[in-house]
Amino acid sequence: MSYHDETSRALSYARHDTLEGLLQRGRGLGATRAQLDPGAAAPFVYDGIRRDWTWDCQTDTRSLYQARLLRDLKLSPTPIVDQLAGDEEECSRAADVLELLALAGSEEAREGLRAYVRKGEHWVPVLESIAACWPAQWWEDLGDVARARIGGEEDLSWSFEPWGRFGIEEPSPRFPPRPSLGRLRDEELLALLAAAGTEFNTKIDALRALAGREPAEGLIPLVPALGTPDGRRPLPLLRRAVDRLGALAVPAARGWAVDEREWLARLGADVLADHPGPEALAGLMAELAEQWEARAWCGPDTTAKRLAGFGPDAADAAPVLWRYWRHTPHSYERADYLHALAAIHPSGLDDAYTESLWDCEERARLLGIASAPRQPHNLERIRGLRDDPMETPEVRAAAESRLAPVPGPDYP
Repeated sequence: MSYHDETSRALSYARHDTLEGLLQRGRGLGATRAQLDPGAAAPFVYDGIRRDWTWDCQTDTRSLYQARLLRDLKLSPTPIVDQLAGDEEECSRAADVLELLALAGSEEAREGLRAYVRKGEHWVPVLESIAACWPAQWWEDLGDVARARIGGEEDLSWSFEPWGRFGIEEPSPRFPPRPSLGRLRDEELLALLAAAGTEFNTKIDALRALAGREPAEGLIPLVPALGTPDGRRPLPLLRRAVDRLGALAVPAARGWAVDEREWLARLGADVLADHPGPEALAGLMAELAEQWEARAWCGPDTTAKRLAGFGPDAADAAPVLWRYWRHTPHSYERADYLHALAAIHPSGLDDAYTESLWDCEERARLLGIASAPRQPHNLERIRGLRDDPMETPEVRAAAESRLAPVPGPDYP
């Protein structure tokens, strides 16, 4: 989050039920309301790109949502092209939107970014970004510009594109390349984690591979030995790999929770909290209520996930979960609130699933594609997501699957 008002030093959002507030939060309802009056929406759309309204810049997304608004409302990209001349953050937000608009056919967006690469201050990350997003024929003629401009930049990512194609090599690699562990079997990854001589970074890579797979029960007895060399914290990605184990880790977590090592005790406590017994329901209900009273926007998603495990027994939490879904500026968490509501009190979700088809967050759109009622206006929107060149591959594939013919008279 980067925009703060001058008095409170905290993000100051408009009301959740106003057009401005809906657009700041990336809600689907904001996108559909904006189409009713593009002129009234335009200042808020431009403001959302000029100032960063994401609550957590590491997880919340807005660029695709904003690019769609510009395209669908037929708003000029000129102010966004002009924003490229701002500081690094302003430039980055503008570039993220413009590169998507270019994919949707905006010549002004494409040429604005190409011109910035030729003369702009933060041209390196912009060039790397468009090389990752655009067809090569849109940027490969900028090789002479890149070779002439490249100098002592300190923050180059040195991805292959565009530098390899331009014949520009990193003079002295900062980190030697490490082989990918993605093709190793679970047993081989676990052996690397168990071996005393395995390098720190290799263990992290092994955990990364395990975190993306089905649960590897053999990880459980290794967990107490997977702290950092100073013994103060777990290895990076250990928590994610343990999360994959789900309830399988609960018996061992009872022992971890009473360990003298703080990081292991905390990990054990978190695992037990993620799989609570019946006696924990009242405490979780109280926790969610306290989070709402404090307007805590980071963390209630975890409480919601834990409550979901109780099913209908946690139905009294539904009103607070609905409030969070409507109010939160932390857009990444909206899908978690809907998942929890589906588990504990699923009535009344159809409208939320439909709205999610327009949400700024990929996870919300995926949920909408999977769960929105099979009605003509929803199918039309899903077709639009499938065919949108700005959309992510995952969403387009999910939309294609949802649109596949199904038995029954309701298929159009």
